[in-house]
Amino acid sequence: MTESTAITPLADLAAGTYVLDASHSEVGFVARHAMVTKVRGYFRELEGTVTVAEDFAASTATATMQVASIDSGSADRDGHLKSADFFDVDNNPVITFASTGIKDVKGEEFTLVGDLTIKGVTRQVELAAEYEGTAQDPFGNIRAGFTARTDVDREDFGLTWNAALETGGVLVSKKVTLTLDLSAIKQA
Repeated sequence: MTESTAITPLADLAAGTYVLDASHSEVGFVARHAMVTKVRGYFRELEGTVTVAEDFAASTATATMQVASIDSGSADRDGHLKSADFFDVDNNPVITFASTGIKDVKGEEFTLVGDLTIKGVTRQVELAAEYEGTAQDPFGNIRAGFTARTDVDREDFGLTWNAALETGGVLVSKKVTLTLDLSAIKQA
């Protein structure tokens, strides 16, 4: 999915390998609950790399989230999400993403295309991504910030558990929005 013409890295983003700083990054999700409200959650343990190429279209990104680190603000709900009804953490301990291309670069915004694997099922997804800038922290590290989001149908990944509501509709929406707010440190 890369374009044939070279794309200059975004603004001040230097080519190189950047490692996600999990303590300053967040991978979250939002799903409708009972058709009337939204539930948010996060994967607290994650790791990944962003490799920025001289030709930005050739850049890559990978990420791994530990499913057992899920945090939706409710221990009971988290236990249910970890169970075989949803993520089946005993048999599927991680969620992974591996980029396969970059397209539609416009200023600081671009589309990151890649393979998302949840519960052993891999599907291609497109994330609306944005480069948020680069800064040097007080410890001398060069940090790059990125945000991204996409909507997925959870049932496409085998997350099919649900319950019908007496008033119509279902307890958990099929559509889930994934949100990423990432800080990555440039490696020497």
